[in-house]
Amino acid sequence: MAVLSIQSHVVYGYAGNTAAVFPLQRLGREVWAVNTVEFSNHTGYGSWKGQVLGAQLVSDLVTGLEERGVLNRCDAVLSGYLGDASICEAIIETVKKVRNAKSDVLYCCDPVMGDVGRGFFVKPDIPDMIKSKLIPLADIICPNQFEMETISGVEIKTIEDAVKALKTVHEMGPSVILVTSFREEPGKLSMLVSDKTNVYKTTTAELALCGNAAGTGDMTTAVFLSHYLETKNAEKALELCTASVYGVLESSYKGSINNSNNPIELNIIDEQHQFIFPSHSFKAEKILL
Repeated sequence: MAVLSIQSHVVYGYAGNTAAVFPLQRLGREVWAVNTVEFSNHTGYGSWKGQVLGAQLVSDLVTGLEERGVLNRCDAVLSGYLGDASICEAIIETVKKVRNAKSDVLYCCDPVMGDVGRGFFVKPDIPDMIKSKLIPLADIICPNQFEMETISGVEIKTIEDAVKALKTVHEMGPSVILVTSFREEPGKLSMLVSDKTNVYKTTTAELALCGNAAGTGDMTTAVFLSHYLETKNAEKALELCTASVYGVLESSYKGSINNSNNPIELNIIDEQHQFIFPSHSFKAEKILL
C-alpha cells in the first residue's frame, strides 16, 4: 500500500512528514513524500531557517508521478500543513488525479490550523480554504479539538457538544472523523472517532508534553490512517492508534523531564517498536447517541 503524503518537512526534529513518514513505513506502507515547506526545525523553537516550497512544486512532483504511471498504486492521499493557501488547489488537483487512476483511493486531510491555547498558527486565508475546499473532498479528517470547533462552528466542552460537532462535519462530506484531542476532564486526554454510524472514545492520562511537542497530530494521523487502511474499521484503528501514540508520547515525556528549557521532540526512532508492539492497550468506549 502506498501513501502519498503532502505536508511540511523539518531537517531537525519531528513535524509534518518527518513525524508521519517513518511511522507509516514502520507499519509497512510505502510512502511518497511531497514537502510543502522545508524548515531547519519546527516553529516551536521560535526561530528557524528555510522556506515555503509552493504549490507549483507540489503540482510538478505529482505530475512526475503521473508520468511514471504509478498513481494507480496509491491507496491514500494524506495532506497536512499547507504553508500557503495556494497549495490547497494543488492538493485538490492531486486527489483528482489519483482518483482518476484508482477510484477507491482514500483522501485523509489533517486540517492543520492551530491548537487550544495557541490559537491559529497558519496564514489567515488557510482555515477557510481548508473548510470550504478540502473538508468536502476528504474521506477522513483528523482535526484536534480547536480545529474541530473551527470547522464545525460548535464550541466543544462536553461529549454532547463533540457529537453535535461530529454530525455537523459529517454533513460537509467526510465519512470518518478522528478528533485527535478532546479534554473532557482535568488530567485526561481523549480521542474520538466517528464513522457516521457510531462514535467511539479512548482516554489516556494527559502527559505534560502534549501541548509543547510538535508533530503529535501528524504522527497520530499517519498511524490512524495506516490502521484504517488495513482494517477498514474506525473503532479498531482508534484502539491501535491510541496504544502506539501513547507509548511514544510517554517515552518522550520521560526523556524530557530534565530538559525543560528546550521544546520537546518526539522519541519516534528509539520507540519505533510502539508502532508494532505497543506497551499499552486501550479499549474504545462506544458513545451512546
